[in-house]
Amino acid sequence: MARITAVALALSAIAGVSAHAAHADAPEAAWMRKYPDSGDLSFSGVVTFAHLPHSRCLDEPQQTFDIAVLGMPFDTSVSYRPGARFGPNAIRQGSRRHATNRAYSIPWNFNPFLAGAKVFDCGDVPISPYDNALAMDQIETAYSSLLAREVSSEFMQEHGDTKSLAFDGKEHPKIVTLGGDHTVVLPILRSLHKVYGEIAVLHFDAHLDTWNGNLYKGAWTDQSKVTHGSFFWKASTEGLISNTSSIHAGIRTRLSEFEDLTHDSEVGFKLLTTDDIDELKPSGIVKAIKERVGSMPVYLSLDIDVVDPSMAPATGTPESGGWTSRELKSILRGLSSLNLVGLDIVEVSPGYDTNAELTGMLAADLVQEFLGMLMKGKGPQGRKQWLPAVKAGVLHDEREEAAKQGGKGHDEL
Repeated sequence: MARITAVALALSAIAGVSAHAAHADAPEAAWMRKYPDSGDLSFSGVVTFAHLPHSRCLDEPQQTFDIAVLGMPFDTSVSYRPGARFGPNAIRQGSRRHATNRAYSIPWNFNPFLAGAKVFDCGDVPISPYDNALAMDQIETAYSSLLAREVSSEFMQEHGDTKSLAFDGKEHPKIVTLGGDHTVVLPILRSLHKVYGEIAVLHFDAHLDTWNGNLYKGAWTDQSKVTHGSFFWKASTEGLISNTSSIHAGIRTRLSEFEDLTHDSEVGFKLLTTDDIDELKPSGIVKAIKERVGSMPVYLSLDIDVVDPSMAPATGTPESGGWTSRELKSILRGLSSLNLVGLDIVEVSPGYDTNAELTGMLAADLVQEFLGMLMKGKGPQGRKQWLPAVKAGVLHDEREEAAKQGGKGHDEL
């Protein structure tokens, strides 16, 4: 009997090999035979951030990662122009020229996708546009679900540096949120508070977003008091953020009165205006931020309107006189030593963008900087370090480095 079984298994294996060979030679496999491992070009394929692998992580509890890109298409708490619900898609569209094998950064001196951590696009949170209270719960539940997962790689287990800040002593995944209007940060802070306690907020924005919701015209219910201009006030009343370590950077909005600044200080923020960069330079802005947040767990929230509207017009409440994209990138590159526990880029409203998609592309570039910050350790080398190597012709070819690390895909001009 055993002999018969063995013969049957052998015949089955032979049949399987034959079937596989026949399948490989079949007409329907012609593309694979002729153009194997083609991959997607920058302008083709399913649109994920930087062509990253993706899934609906919220529906797949077994899916793990070290860094998740998560869209939050929500904009029903805005006070002026709507449209930020389309922001996550615009940022992903803006990242089409990014790719894992073409992401080596000269200032950072490494490729964040090939540095050892698993970066994954988790799609969008399906957020109700009809009920803001429900939407806030959906965002908090989604964020908490992903934050509770185990990190995916040994690299993050070994090199992650926020485990000592977490109540459970574990390294938690980092989530890069694509907004969405700025109100999404309130439920995010609620989620992070459960893991880390009080959070130091690093807030890049043209506006304070700390206005007392009780003073808004039209704010007749508790939920209507929570908007994209008051959510930090609400977070402060709930004890979610540190009132000695949080800081705004890039503020230039008009205020109702001077008392708005007094109230902002009471909420817990130090203030750096857009004009401060003229005296302090980017390095001085970096120094002030580091001194303020210290060793606290830091949540970095970046409203695209911190950038001058000549470079980022697609936003709901634009303010002239903002920082340039180069200034902002320089500041971000100086902040990799912070204990970052989460990041976002919000208020991208693509209906107001140019045909050149300037805002979406800039937002995608800033997410790349976020990844560099999270992969700290190698750190930004800066122009002074890499320029001599370029002139000497010794700067290594990122294509060769990507090939060594298993990167695949097409070069592009």
